[in-house]
Amino acid sequence: MLKVASYNIRKGIGTDRLRRPERILDVLAEVDADIIALQEADRRFGKRHAALPLDLIATRSDYRTVPFETRPDSIGHHGNAILIRRDFKVLDHDVVHLPKLEPRGAVLTDIAIGDHAIRVVGMHLDLSGLMRRQQVRAVLAEMERRRPHLPSILMGDLNEWSRKGGCLGEFIGHHHDAHTGPSYHSQRPVARLDRIFASEGLQILAAGTHHSLKARRASDHLPVWAELSFT
Repeated sequence: MLKVASYNIRKGIGTDRLRRPERILDVLAEVDADIIALQEADRRFGKRHAALPLDLIATRSDYRTVPFETRPDSIGHHGNAILIRRDFKVLDHDVVHLPKLEPRGAVLTDIAIGDHAIRVVGMHLDLSGLMRRQQVRAVLAEMERRRPHLPSILMGDLNEWSRKGGCLGEFIGHHHDAHTGPSYHSQRPVARLDRIFASEGLQILAAGTHHSLKARRASDHLPVWAELSFT
């Protein structure tokens, strides 16, 4: 079994408006996923330093970052980052450039897990509905272009308020939606902005949204998770 999660960490700023990245790592320890896609993992302005410092990840978690190496002192691309268990092997990694009206992007990595290999994409989509659909198409086109084809997991903050419409229709025929539940706003979750999709070759065993006192305070989003198995 493989557990994955997606979490918009709001640059480490909690609902109390305090920046405390150690709280994010406490929440990730509660979720206990093997692979985590983060959004807003870098500060938005200036040199865009990591909102989760590398030394803090190294000393207070069981994870390491996939090295996208886009900026010094950054752990991602336009705030998108991926954390993995330290014993997982990174086979490949890349950024995915998306059509955009505002700073948006996606990151992609191939990971070896025992005898299996999977492809993982983390993304944070636009506020514009039309642009979100174009961005999903760009991600799926990149997945189709890459060889070899691997079982894949796509996850992130889609900014899609519709339950079934909008950019969600672009995934039909490509990936299955893990029914995680509402994740925004963390104080009173009503919207499924954060999503996890799995391709053929992966079976979704369970999925949900992580609720805890720490999670409600650490960010304005709650983490979503899914447990998967290879088929």
